[in-house]
Amino acid sequence: MRTLCFLGAALLAMATPLAAAAHESSLKIEGPADAYVYELAPPGSYDLPRIGKAADARLLDEDGETVELGDLFKGRLTLLTFMYLRCGDVCPIAATRMADLQLLAAEDPALARQLQLISLSFDPAHDTPARMAEHGRAMRLPDPAAPDWLFLTAESQAAIAPVLKAYNQPVGRKADPDDPSGPLAHLLRAFLVDGEGYIRNIYSADFLDPRLLLNDLKTLQMEAH
Repeated sequence: MRTLCFLGAALLAMATPLAAAAHESSLKIEGPADAYVYELAPPGSYDLPRIGKAADARLLDEDGETVELGDLFKGRLTLLTFMYLRCGDVCPIAATRMADLQLLAAEDPALARQLQLISLSFDPAHDTPARMAEHGRAMRLPDPAAPDWLFLTAESQAAIAPVLKAYNQPVGRKADPDDPSGPLAHLLRAFLVDGEGYIRNIYSADFLDPRLLLNDLKTLQMEAH
């Protein structure tokens, strides 16, 4: 189990230099949109209605300091995903998609300054602030033009439970704790939150494509102007 965990971490750590190499060359991003039967709509050609208010939560940042999720949303465009470090299944895929979004957003300085990515762990007993900080260092682009990427956790399982309920993020324990894909079962749900704290889109694994995300972000940016 530990070997698999270290392997997963190593693969994630590889994402940053590989992404940087792509940025230096053709910036070719691949993902689910390659298999869509329709072309992505241009930014601003569609609306993203408010789905509902994004729930607040008291969390811990990478330094172990308390942060309010609602405060982080203010004035920013946010892509929030739930994850856990021992995941060997959908979480590494989501992390790669977010790393690709870093690359695309870095090409638009105004958008990059407004955008923040948040990866929030639902496994606080294992995913301590120190471990989240280490993971963050491996995933962030070493580019000052890239958007902020925060890696947050909670004080306890009791503290994260109401947050999962508020975002309708199901998480359960697997019968086999030594499952190579990790001990927890969950669905991937990523939330696009505007600067007033409203959820504007929710993505599953099939639609967490950096090009679709970028178009949605630019649509919200244009809406504000």
